[in-house]
Amino acid sequence: MSNKCEDCGQILSSKQALDLHRRTHTGEKLFSCDICLKSFSQKGNLQTHLRTHSGEKDISNKCDQCGKILSSKQALDLHRRIHTGGISFSCNRCDKSFSSKSYLNVHMRIHTGEKNMSNKCGQCGLILSTKQALDLHRRTHTGEKPFLCSVCLKSFSQKAHLDSHLITHKGSKPFSCDICTQSFSRKSHLERHKRSIHTKEKLFSCNICQKAFLQKYNLDSHSRIHTGEKPFSCNICQKSFSQKGNLDSHKRIHSGEKPFSCSVCQKAFSDKRTLDRHLRTHSGEKPFSCDICQKSFSEKRTLDRHKRTHTGIKPFSCDICQAVFSLKHHLSRHIRRVHEKEKPLPCKCEECGRILSSKPALEVHKRTHTGEKPFSCHICHTTFSQKSDLTRHLRTHTGEKPFSCDVCQHSFSVKSSLVSHMRTHSGEKDISNKCQDCGKILSSKPALDVHKRTHTGEKPFSCSVCHKSFSDKGNLHKHKRTHLKAGVHTSP
Repeated sequence: MSNKCEDCGQILSSKQALDLHRRTHTGEKLFSCDICLKSFSQKGNLQTHLRTHSGEKDISNKCDQCGKILSSKQALDLHRRIHTGGISFSCNRCDKSFSSKSYLNVHMRIHTGEKNMSNKCGQCGLILSTKQALDLHRRTHTGEKPFLCSVCLKSFSQKAHLDSHLITHKGSKPFSCDICTQSFSRKSHLERHKRSIHTKEKLFSCNICQKAFLQKYNLDSHSRIHTGEKPFSCNICQKSFSQKGNLDSHKRIHSGEKPFSCSVCQKAFSDKRTLDRHLRTHSGEKPFSCDICQKSFSEKRTLDRHKRTHTGIKPFSCDICQAVFSLKHHLSRHIRRVHEKEKPLPCKCEECGRILSSKPALEVHKRTHTGEKPFSCHICHTTFSQKSDLTRHLRTHTGEKPFSCDVCQHSFSVKSSLVSHMRTHSGEKDISNKCQDCGKILSSKPALDVHKRTHTGEKPFSCSVCHKSFSDKGNLHKHKRTHLKAGVHTSP
């Protein structure tokens, strides 16, 4: 009984075994790796660990079935069950099987979302599923990469990553899909391929909203929408992000690095997604199509906004007054101007003194003074000062009339024409278009402006040939044709 543990009462076979056992209570780890400084309670565990750095494999742990050499006797025993079909532990959620119960327990946390608080990172607060996963995660903070490739000297934070990398030197892809024969360097890549391409099976489900995902890392990213967790922090400005890829892109703001370059115009970008969007400006590709009206868009977010014109959904709600908005930046502007009483910065034109509602509006207005027309039609090369004017103009070439009357099916190329037309059915007259001189109500603001000239006598449109003046542009164009018929050239 001299070998009895005073803490838990377990009786050990020898004094040496008792000394080793006590360390499970004290947490004492006397044996430290001089490469990565990881500590172990037993010398044998340290020796096994050192092989992960040296690549050395103990030939006594070689599987007599397939020749694979394992890092330890225990690992060999677990591995043999693959061949013998021995004790197998199956997941009742996805039918995946494991050679040990501890592996099954860890796997089940993927489905349950359970997190062990003892595996919480002291740096960022992220809770990992296992102690091993925590150790790997810590290296994202320390930058430690203890696993070195002996061929090209590239280093890695995980041995699995080194193993995958080594295959790139060998060119080996031993895992082949039995459906399409595509080959992969790793078994996990093959399994992911089958789920995403062939079976469309979504094993990973959110326990809050039940949305399912093909891969675990997609579920992890999604879960942060519910928790608000942002574990990836910039070490320069401390801004936090929910995904590491977003942090990597953000860091390029500080470094100025733009590794993604356009092959057409050589313009450089800090992330690939922005480059992909830019390339569509050259190709004219619009891969995102509305399933209601078949209108196409170059960006998914533009399609999402467009769909709200059909559904009427306004997903952004003000917490203060419950006003709802279809766009997030409209909500932000509402809060600033209505509740925080923020006054928009005055955007005054230095040329004429006119005050515009926003900086973009001022930039467009300035073109009326400079004559700048940066938007060009690729068919007839007519130029325009605003992109919206170019969009309307293009419809004169395509014949497109996307705005349709739901009463008589008459179609229009611009929305304002449809709005004016609808009043012919409803009998409605917009009181804001009422003439202050004679009380006549016009169908639109432009029509009111033209009508007012009948009272003022103003004729702002002048012929460049004979200098005759007209109250509206349409009459001027009709007049110019009389010169053209006579063979006289007129300026636009």
